[in-house]
Amino acid sequence: MSGGALEGRLENVGPEEGRRLGRALSGGEVRAMIGAGNPYHGERMSMTKRAAVTMMVCWWSLNAGAAPVDFVREVRPIFEKHCTECHGEKKQKSGLRLDVKVAALKGGDHHGPDIVPGNAKESPLMRLLRTDDEDEVMPPEGKISAAEIEVIGRWIDEGAEWPEGVDRVQLEDPREHWAFKPVADVREGTLDGFVEGKLRANGLEMSVPAAADVWLRRVTMDLTGLPATPEELAAFAKEMTNEKTAVGAREREVDRLLASPRYGERWAQHWLDVVRYADTHGFEVNTERPNAWPYRDYVIRACNDDVPYDRFIREQIAGDAVGEDAATGFLVTASVLLPGQIGKDEPSIRLARQDSLDEMVTNIGQTFLGLSVGCARCHDHKFDPITAKDYYAMQAFVAGVEYEDRELRVSGAEERKKEAVVAREREAWIRERLARLAPLAVPGRKDGVVRATVRALGNTDRFGPVRTKRLRFTVRATNSLEPCLDEIEVFNAAGVNVALASAGAKFTTSGDNVSPDRHEPRFINDGRYGNERSWMSSESGRGWVELEFAGEEEVVRVDWGRDRLGTYEDRLATDYVIEVGEGAGWRVVADASDRRAYVAGMDGGPAFTTGGLGPEEAAEVKRLVVEREGLLGKIREAETGQLVFAGKFRAPDVIRVLLRGDPEQPKDEVVPAVPVVFGDLKLRVDTAEQDRRNALAAWIASPANPLTARVMVNRIWQGHFGRGLVATPSDFGRNGMKPTHPELLDWLAGEFVRSGWSVKQMHRLIVLSRTYGQSGAVNGAGMEKDAEVRWLWRYPSRRLEAEAIRDAMLAVSGRLNLKMYGRGYDLFDLRGGLSGFTPVEVLTEENQRRMIYAHKVRRETEAVFGAFDCPDGGQSTAVRRASTTPIQALNLFNSRFTVEVSAAFAARVSGEVGDDSAARIRRAWQLALGREPGADEVSDALPVVETHGLAVLCRALFNSNEFLFLP
Repeated sequence: MSGGALEGRLENVGPEEGRRLGRALSGGEVRAMIGAGNPYHGERMSMTKRAAVTMMVCWWSLNAGAAPVDFVREVRPIFEKHCTECHGEKKQKSGLRLDVKVAALKGGDHHGPDIVPGNAKESPLMRLLRTDDEDEVMPPEGKISAAEIEVIGRWIDEGAEWPEGVDRVQLEDPREHWAFKPVADVREGTLDGFVEGKLRANGLEMSVPAAADVWLRRVTMDLTGLPATPEELAAFAKEMTNEKTAVGAREREVDRLLASPRYGERWAQHWLDVVRYADTHGFEVNTERPNAWPYRDYVIRACNDDVPYDRFIREQIAGDAVGEDAATGFLVTASVLLPGQIGKDEPSIRLARQDSLDEMVTNIGQTFLGLSVGCARCHDHKFDPITAKDYYAMQAFVAGVEYEDRELRVSGAEERKKEAVVAREREAWIRERLARLAPLAVPGRKDGVVRATVRALGNTDRFGPVRTKRLRFTVRATNSLEPCLDEIEVFNAAGVNVALASAGAKFTTSGDNVSPDRHEPRFINDGRYGNERSWMSSESGRGWVELEFAGEEEVVRVDWGRDRLGTYEDRLATDYVIEVGEGAGWRVVADASDRRAYVAGMDGGPAFTTGGLGPEEAAEVKRLVVEREGLLGKIREAETGQLVFAGKFRAPDVIRVLLRGDPEQPKDEVVPAVPVVFGDLKLRVDTAEQDRRNALAAWIASPANPLTARVMVNRIWQGHFGRGLVATPSDFGRNGMKPTHPELLDWLAGEFVRSGWSVKQMHRLIVLSRTYGQSGAVNGAGMEKDAEVRWLWRYPSRRLEAEAIRDAMLAVSGRLNLKMYGRGYDLFDLRGGLSGFTPVEVLTEENQRRMIYAHKVRRETEAVFGAFDCPDGGQSTAVRRASTTPIQALNLFNSRFTVEVSAAFAARVSGEVGDDSAARIRRAWQLALGREPGADEVSDALPVVETHGLAVLCRALFNSNEFLFLP
């Protein structure tokens, strides 16, 4: 620092500031001040300056000989004495660690670097040490000594020198974590070879092979979720006893099972558990998500078709780009707050949007990558090398996705829409003809004039051509409650509906009673009929809707209805008026109190009478009514189409890093990019929405991605053995478990990619191995060294999942309905809502389908089988728990479901073998347990059957471990 600069700084400096400057200045600077010729000697120096310089010189003279603060000898002992108990190896409160250099200089979660080298005053650590605030002071039990604070402050001011190599512990570089390294190119070896190598290293060996019938029962249940039939077991036993047919018999059975449609239903359930599929929106309101099921059906079809896994990934992230609309249901499977459930203030809207984006990023991260990416929402990930910036850059890939329905494009849909245009023209002509021919069936008379009766199914009001840009429909009375309108259509002289939102028309209402996805103002002119897409007023018995067209139109007719799909007749406008805008005012063009006899409710019901018509005209009316009803059905089918809850796509939001995850504290904007630890894929900020998702899918599905193949083969392995090679299947990060067989995991991942990402090929590889084919028998050596069977010295039997138990009971009883796909059947009397769900106990043909087709209500467990740890769709379930509770046995013995299915089972047995008790017992054993009963089992069962009936024995078999566990 030059003398002139010092002069400027000392102009108004007192003695205390002089001491501070003395600490800050180097020895050379102070010597320059007191050396010959410096400008502060003599008459030029004021008394203030002299005092400041004197203090600087004195402080520096006393400390000039002092060595810099030594971190190891002076600072580390203070940290170890007062700090590392909470900020060390075992605990890192607030994300701060003070026992390792790289962690200490990085700082904690909430205020960036806690140590600012060269500037103690600006270091948050010093503020926490010095503060008198009892809620902030560190350590919490009270301040450390002033001398210790002074040492730390001097050390920071001197540059916070922390020598390399002195830390007592060494942190693993998170980038060197095993799962983040490329998959090893292991081509030599076999599945069984890797398992046997691990067993030998631990002084163990494989168990003997399971019996052929046990293997078939195991693999059948494993691949299809249903028990092997006695006929299948007998045919396989016959093949295995023949020297010629035994060759390749197991391979043929596996191929048969993988080709069965039942396979897709079984393995789709594993996937739906992970992605937390459900048919309601969740949270407190938990309204129905009526169009989620096409995604469930997509997963089943994809499993059955063995869609290559890399393509399966691409379809679920960007299926709209490749003609798989339902597949992107994956992006929006999580719970979400709908527009009507979010506060109207901007902060609430921003927070809800952030929550919905977080769910997408979390789902993508844990499902495909096996990473808890969402943990970096509020701060850098505590365990994995994923920064908050990485997290928000991942958000940017899906920043244009909204949780909404969209039309499901299916084969022939466009052709049907073209046919609907022709049908609508014909329907309009028929309506005109009927209006001239048919008086109303239920006329009201006032002053001797026949008037029309309004109908929930639809009404038409005609008036002379009127040029206007606005039209208002005002309800003055209803038959009950608030008025509800499913659609208001306004036609011009050319027969075009100019009120459609798609035609540019806008609406205003008197007030809205909103039920998301059912009653919303936007449905008043969306072109779709029915209560599920309707507007409801906020006032009982009254309300109005105003439509403003894109331009001035010559209008001649208004069509409207309460529910043109015919389900509801309440909330019907019984008194109303229709007005058109005229200048600044309004002119009435139709009034229900003086409505002339135009045809209303052209639904083919008793809306007309042919009284007063000649025979030919009467016959024509009847014929036209029937034809019109058929045309309306065709129009509805073509124009409504099937919706799918698979997200809507729009221009992406601007995504910024949010301080502590708070939408009200936005920082720097980010572009779509993958976490830096995995590469440098980064897109431009103006990248189109679909291109963003395509790029993300391509990166995840790349063979070069170190996680994708590993994560999926581990999930497949878990599905067969109950435990993955990595026991934390959705967390391959540093906080997860290490693989028990790392070489086997990489070998399987390589085989998976080399097979063309074929999931079915992985099944073949696993179920045909000697490892899978082992006996499940327990031995002392194995239990002593590996009670959890992590090294696979035997086949680890396990209890069936809830769905498999229910399906197996129905299959054995002969009641299982194998109808596939479509809208789910009801487990409760309600399909969504806050609470009050009453289980449906009466068995019908529909609810005896496989359980994967049940309408799944989030946060509500199924009455009987929910006790068997069936997930409720609230969170991802990568591993199902297997609890054992008394309620399980009670449900399986006393529930109405069990009683009815056991009765059906008994009836089936009796129908197949007659009334002989011993024969019936043998047949029950064959169907339920896949084997013949022993003589002692028959003798034990006979008194039960003869005293209590065969159905009671069937209930007991359903409760047996042999029925409930994989053999």
